[in-house]
Amino acid sequence: MSQTVLIVDDEPDIRELLDITLSRMGLDTHSAATLGEAKEMVDRIQPDLCLTDMRLPDGNGISLVEFIQQEFSHIPVAMITAHGSVEAAISALKAGAFDFISKPIELENLRRLVSSALQLEGDTSRTQDAVDQELIGSAPAIQSLRKQISKLARSQAPVHIHGESGSGKEVVARLIHNNGARANGPFVAVNCGAIPPELMESELFGHMKGSFTGANQDKVGLFQAASGGTLFLDEVADLPLSMQVKLLRAIQEKTIRPVGASEEQHTDIRLLSATHKNLELEVQAGRFRQDLYYRINVIGVLVPSLRERLEDLPALTTTILDRICSADGKTAYLDKSAMTALSDYSFPGNVRELENMLERALAMSDGEKITADDLQFSSTGVTSKPAAAEPLERASPGPGRAVHEAFGDLEGYLEDLEREIVSAALEESRWNKTAAAKLLGISFRSLRYRQKKLGLDD
Repeated sequence: MSQTVLIVDDEPDIRELLDITLSRMGLDTHSAATLGEAKEMVDRIQPDLCLTDMRLPDGNGISLVEFIQQEFSHIPVAMITAHGSVEAAISALKAGAFDFISKPIELENLRRLVSSALQLEGDTSRTQDAVDQELIGSAPAIQSLRKQISKLARSQAPVHIHGESGSGKEVVARLIHNNGARANGPFVAVNCGAIPPELMESELFGHMKGSFTGANQDKVGLFQAASGGTLFLDEVADLPLSMQVKLLRAIQEKTIRPVGASEEQHTDIRLLSATHKNLELEVQAGRFRQDLYYRINVIGVLVPSLRERLEDLPALTTTILDRICSADGKTAYLDKSAMTALSDYSFPGNVRELENMLERALAMSDGEKITADDLQFSSTGVTSKPAAAEPLERASPGPGRAVHEAFGDLEGYLEDLEREIVSAALEESRWNKTAAAKLLGISFRSLRYRQKKLGLDD
């Protein structure tokens, strides 16, 4: 059975062009010239896709998007906007439109948009079920996040994901991709803070052979590598201002120009971005362009910190430990002392810290049981005073002994402190050594030396 598309436009020439193009794709088409007529036809035929112009004689396309979202949320709607009408396009996406296309309509872009929209599951409950299985927890903030992800998976709107480091922003981005129309395409993630500024343009847009010293061959940029799929710009706030201008143009025009190329190339990506920084404050401070902020933050998603959903800690711990054990071919469980210790900890590094903590504990435990002694906590996340502090005050015959009992071997204490700092930097940069060295203010070679000395090398 052929899929159906409802075309809504008051210009007969546009309706005819769309009808011919879509019919050649093997689709059945229906047409409406007004908002009222369109609502009646949506109710009657329930098409697989609706294409609507922004301006209609008795209203606007936004009203139709809102009507379909409320009454028939399984039907994707694409908006036809005037060329360069950024505000109209953003308004349509915020209202729930799947995507937009600008006049004059380029038929190749139209065919691509329609094909993508028709790949969406008509049964929205399947997407909800898939997200439920992947996002662990039952805290109210997580339940709300699940619903938001399920809705965003049915859109092509740019999404900005914000939250603390380690809270799971990339997990959310992957869920949006994996449950959307682009699921069969690539998911390309890049940490903007880990790319040297002088290489940023080449990494994102690619370069031509001979365009600069060391360019020995053509290089495909990340925009083209993500073609047909999703490009995820993590730590987007770290983009230099000069690169922000070029990124804005790439988003608006849907074209990029590789370094050294004479012609622009079309791009076909969905853009997702994330940062642990407050982008509004970055805009106010002049470090982030306001126009770019509006383009990437069409829809914002907040990922809660782990301490905001500590009721999910048992389920998260069990799931993560099972996954680690499965990968390592081991069996392990946390005893009561370990769970109590975890519950008293504030997790400044969020879920990523919990994962790293459980991996270390599994490696250090003598058997299947993981105890509180097997866990290593960062001093910045401990919420209760150590019980060992009292005996020191009671009994020291002299200050030398007190110092010794408090710190033990000074060299060992300092080494533990250095290990903690280097580990934190590596975790913050997702084990990108160049970025970690930059965070620590040391050279790459110095970081490699410290990793080896502290037992943190790969």
